[in-house]
Amino acid sequence: MSRTSKKQAAADRKARIEAMRRAERARERRNRVITVALSTVIVAGLVGWGAYAVNNADRKSEQKTAETAKPISGEKVWDAKKLTRNHVQTKVDYPENPPVGGDHAPAWMTCNGDVYTKAVPDENAVHSLEHGAVWVTYNDKATQADLKTLTDKVSRTPYTLMSPDRTQSGAITLTAWAQQLSVRTAADPRVEQFLTKYVQGPQTPEPGAACTNGLTAS
Repeated sequence: MSRTSKKQAAADRKARIEAMRRAERARERRNRVITVALSTVIVAGLVGWGAYAVNNADRKSEQKTAETAKPISGEKVWDAKKLTRNHVQTKVDYPENPPVGGDHAPAWMTCNGDVYTKAVPDENAVHSLEHGAVWVTYNDKATQADLKTLTDKVSRTPYTLMSPDRTQSGAITLTAWAQQLSVRTAADPRVEQFLTKYVQGPQTPEPGAACTNGLTAS
């Protein structure tokens, strides 16, 4: 190969290499632009989704607050300020049956979704109400289907307890501190409304107090 040919070949090779470098730089610029654009879209999407999620959660919270603020049809309400909260060692003569509050035993009934097959002492159950529990009681008017439905519901719900009360007038009674509702069947939608509203609800004298490690036998 002549000297001229060698110079031409070297020049061609240099030109090809330079062209390849320009093409590589162009690809890098395109990739950077695409990466920045995608990142911007992703960040904007995340910000938008976050704002939507927060707003949606706020709306649901507001709806729940509004729903639980509504009175439940048929519920009875007592003046919580007039219900004394002393610990006593003796039996208490409660004016309501089941009782909705008042003086009570030092030990509470364990109310972590506990289902008792025998009647429990009123004085211990009232202490559970003070801790924010809902007490579900029933008499012989309740059917086996009712009892199964109530058992399933209570056993899945912390801060609840269930026990028979042959002396109460209504078939099924739900009691919270200063609140009470009687229904004929467990299928009544007010059962769920009462649990939603009053399990650790605003009526609770001692919110967050334990419902475990209490009395477990009648």
